[in-house]
Amino acid sequence: MISCFGFGFAFAQTNVHEPGTPSSQFSGINLSSAVLTLAPGMSGPEMKASEMLLDEVEKRCRVRWPVSIKLPEKGTIGIVLGQRKNLIHSFPTLAEKLKDDGNDKAEGYRIVTLESGVIVVAGNDARGVLFGAGRLLRLMDYSRDTVSLSHKIDLSSAPRYALRGHQLGYRPKTNAYDGWSVPMWEQYIRDLVVFGTNAIELIPPVSDDDRDSPHFPLAPMKMMIEMSRLAKEYGIECWVWYPAMEKDYGNKATVNKALKDWGDVLRQLPRVDAVFVPGGDPGHTAPKDLFPMLQKQAEQLKNLHPGAKMWMSPQGFNSEWMNEFYDIMKAEPDWLEGVVFGPQQSETIENFRAKIPKRYKIRFYPDITHSAWAQYPVPNWDFAYVATLNREPINPRPVDESAIFKRLQPYAAYGFLTYSEGCNDDVNKFIWSGLGWDPDENVTDILREYSRYFIGTNVEEPFAQGLLSLERNWRGPLINNQGVQTTLLQFQELEHSATPSMLHNWRFQEALYRAYYDATDRNRLIEETAQEEKALEFLGRAPLIGSLVAITKADAALAKPDMLPSEDTRARVFELAEALFQSIHMQLSVPRYKAIAVRRGANLDLIDFPLNNAPWLLKRFSEIMALTNEKDRLREINNILNWSNPGAGGFYDDLGKQGTEPHLVQGSVYTEDPAFQRAPLSGMVVQRNYIARISSYTYAETLHDYPLEMFYPDLDKNIHYRLKVIYGPESKTDIRLIANNKFEIQSMQPKNMNFQPLEYDIPEEATKTGELRLRWNRPPGRGGSGRGVQIAEVWLMPAGNGNISHE
Repeated sequence: MISCFGFGFAFAQTNVHEPGTPSSQFSGINLSSAVLTLAPGMSGPEMKASEMLLDEVEKRCRVRWPVSIKLPEKGTIGIVLGQRKNLIHSFPTLAEKLKDDGNDKAEGYRIVTLESGVIVVAGNDARGVLFGAGRLLRLMDYSRDTVSLSHKIDLSSAPRYALRGHQLGYRPKTNAYDGWSVPMWEQYIRDLVVFGTNAIELIPPVSDDDRDSPHFPLAPMKMMIEMSRLAKEYGIECWVWYPAMEKDYGNKATVNKALKDWGDVLRQLPRVDAVFVPGGDPGHTAPKDLFPMLQKQAEQLKNLHPGAKMWMSPQGFNSEWMNEFYDIMKAEPDWLEGVVFGPQQSETIENFRAKIPKRYKIRFYPDITHSAWAQYPVPNWDFAYVATLNREPINPRPVDESAIFKRLQPYAAYGFLTYSEGCNDDVNKFIWSGLGWDPDENVTDILREYSRYFIGTNVEEPFAQGLLSLERNWRGPLINNQGVQTTLLQFQELEHSATPSMLHNWRFQEALYRAYYDATDRNRLIEETAQEEKALEFLGRAPLIGSLVAITKADAALAKPDMLPSEDTRARVFELAEALFQSIHMQLSVPRYKAIAVRRGANLDLIDFPLNNAPWLLKRFSEIMALTNEKDRLREINNILNWSNPGAGGFYDDLGKQGTEPHLVQGSVYTEDPAFQRAPLSGMVVQRNYIARISSYTYAETLHDYPLEMFYPDLDKNIHYRLKVIYGPESKTDIRLIANNKFEIQSMQPKNMNFQPLEYDIPEEATKTGELRLRWNRPPGRGGSGRGVQIAEVWLMPAGNGNISHE
């Protein structure tokens, strides 16, 4: 039985009803007095399945079934668990009910209620027993001292995809995992198994990370051994993500050292089914050197773990290396089991599958953990969320994850192992596991089972709908999204009626944290937007009241009020951050909880990040006040007020912000291209001290070789235009600008990274048709993350309208 001491108790995710809570009414079969009958001769993983069934029922209702090796006597309610063939052999009376029903697929199971009320869980194999027990756990109702089924069952099920797993990295870079004990890891692996997960992926002690964490309860190698042991005991696959970090694998000494280092790690692990070596992100080795090294590693792996397979990915490869990779794959090396499609790959998954010889399996490696600067970022995410929640927030995205799965997973027919950096993406893991078992499953039904099993039978529907509401909180401009407040009210209703065990439940705490944080963001955004508007109103009166008086009043308008509109919700966010650190060691702050970095989930440190232009305005006020001439001060105030004004007959686009980029060419739709490989996406540079306007920090960008385009129809054919551009400075690159596929406006050169407006003449010949198409691109075939073509602001102005300075 899993230990419930320390953090493990809160981590156990149970819904034991508190003293004084009445038992819920039930209809159907009362299993509180049931006996669990086990098929004779069960294997270790099958016994682990029975242990899981007994433990998880007891945690939820304080009922622990006695165990027998005999069928329940007549009139006795019971559960029978085992492999189908063993049950038929040991209990011939079950043969008719368990006869072949056409479901003999690996990992499948049959659950059937007999006329006597006995429930039989029959697995096609050992994993079928495990997943059948998990399905029964999800079907039952739990209340204080009562476990029941609301209806009889007769179902047969088997998974669609052979591989359904998640990366579980015990390393400092994660936002909670580095604080987990062995019992906590076992509980989480159990939770995943209950929903059909059949693989985990571990990370070795040496990777692209720090060697130590202040949160580690065990040294990394010891924990890796323990997690591999757990995979072996539960009979699920254990993969190892092993980055090739050395600089020169063309050097024999380097290869020999790698063989020794990797061998020293792998030989200590009780179970290894596969090793996956990313070609990049991290690592940077040409295929001609990487493949020979991997072949030697594959030979060593076979000796250490017979049957274990070698996998690799071409992540981050430039075009030269991709061509080299495809040439090597044409030779069909027999030591390679398959290839992985993951982040930082410029090819579409369709093209990737088409170019890989059919003998090789394709494993999908989707990033489900990051919400920005990611493989699958949140579409059109409001800048206020990017600035505060940042890259790695608690991110239930059931609808988005389902769209990604349904669009791309069919091209990786073998299955998936997701990329995760912590439990912030917990809901997403269960969406993927559920769809990996049955791609036709309704996402809301998966959320209902998740809510029912982890939070409680009585809140199944409201909590499931609450998770969907959290995703809707991120749709559209935040300032207009009144649903954010409704979402908070719904979760507050759940919070006020919650039992103490629910309030200690970390999954409940995560949802509350997001609901309160989102509402705090919106309240602040509304207030700070109003403050800025008031400040600008005072500046607009400067010619009447004088520049110094106007600036003094504007400065006062931007000051924080004594009572913040978000004070109560903000305080609750801090309380929930503490609760999450206590329950699952979630590190939502660098100074408070020793998170490794703000971008690694520590968004509590960004909760007060400015959501208006106050820092830039206050800086400009100081500069203007230093001027000695009233005329000069008024001119500079006018420049502030007319920042986005391109003049009569001109056009302005604030890229990266919904509703303010009318000339941006949008490209493909999200459901067809969730990786934005053929469409622009929005982004933002997040810096502690603003030196520019928010409009200069937000940007639109395109990835890899896909150009960013803007299109202006119906221009005045007789006007000579000038162009003003501010580039987004998040990623360095060379960049080129072409007009109408013919006129070079800016030659390929390093992108300006200082928020400096750049001005260009547009040749009159370029606009003589009345249309203008601007195209930015970086050098082709660069590989890596593909980022760099980032445009923040664009003014297209009739020549002569340059009286407004944007310095």
